[in-house]
Amino acid sequence: MELPSTKPYLLRALWEWCCDSGFTPHIAVEVDERTRVPREFVREGQIVLNLGPSATNKLQIGNEYVEFQARFGGVARELSVPIDRISAIYARENGAGMAFEVDGDEAMADEVFVEPVESEAVSDEPPEPPRPEGGRPKLQRIK
Repeated sequence: MELPSTKPYLLRALWEWCCDSGFTPHIAVEVDERTRVPREFVREGQIVLNLGPSATNKLQIGNEYVEFQARFGGVARELSVPIDRISAIYARENGAGMAFEVDGDEAMADEVFVEPVESEAVSDEPPEPPRPEGGRPKLQRIK
């Protein structure tokens, strides 16, 4: 018998920790054909989504999908993200969170810290992911 993945349980726990601590939970997603997100906001096959209570409606973090409504440019959209496509969940304010392997069958998690993003004005647009100098966003694993 195959054990269920721990990933959705960890996502729910870290989402709750972020909200209880006054932080804004964000997820980084590796977009594929099953991922229902606004394609115009996808950059290099990735999108970062704000999962905070003030940015989402009808949020459900299930065992297979994260589903919710969010506004993009003032227009409400239905989003659906397969759990296995989420590469990280972290607090926008301090970068504390967890990264996950997206490739392969086993979802391996490591605690990570992402450089904090400077506070921005509140908007309907998803924030840009933190970008290290010289290109693509990267999460650093701390073992």
